[in-house]
Amino acid sequence: MEIVAYCLNPNHYHFILKQVSEKGIERFMHKLGTSHIKYFNKKNKRNGVLFQGVFKSVHIDSNEYLLYLSVYVNKNNFIHGYSTDDSWPYSSLPDYLGKRVDKLVNKNVILGRFGNPGQYKEFLENSAPHLREKKEMEKYLIEE
Repeated sequence: MEIVAYCLNPNHYHFILKQVSEKGIERFMHKLGTSHIKYFNKKNKRNGVLFQGVFKSVHIDSNEYLLYLSVYVNKNNFIHGYSTDDSWPYSSLPDYLGKRVDKLVNKNVILGRFGNPGQYKEFLENSAPHLREKKEMEKYLIEE
């Protein structure tokens, strides 16, 4: 599998992954989860689960969904209020903005849909405030 975008936050994380072999994402997420839990529990002399809720995944079925999801993931620290600028180091955003060169992320999946990286930056800046507002409004929803 390839990592397209990611954001690691204090209490949760997001990935956009591209599967290149059968069950590649499933194996990656299993290894990531179990190795991190073992490390964290050993380091902190504790037992048990770390994350609230269950692992969730969604199949990205359109180009539009992929692009907006890339904004949600790359700017997730802003959307959740952890940081107000683009300097969050635990995200693929610096790679997309050309502020860091890291071969961990396959940026071409997203940037290939824009004429140049500046157009993606403009898309980020136009879309992220709306996504943040939408996220803030979720706390007012009543779920059954």
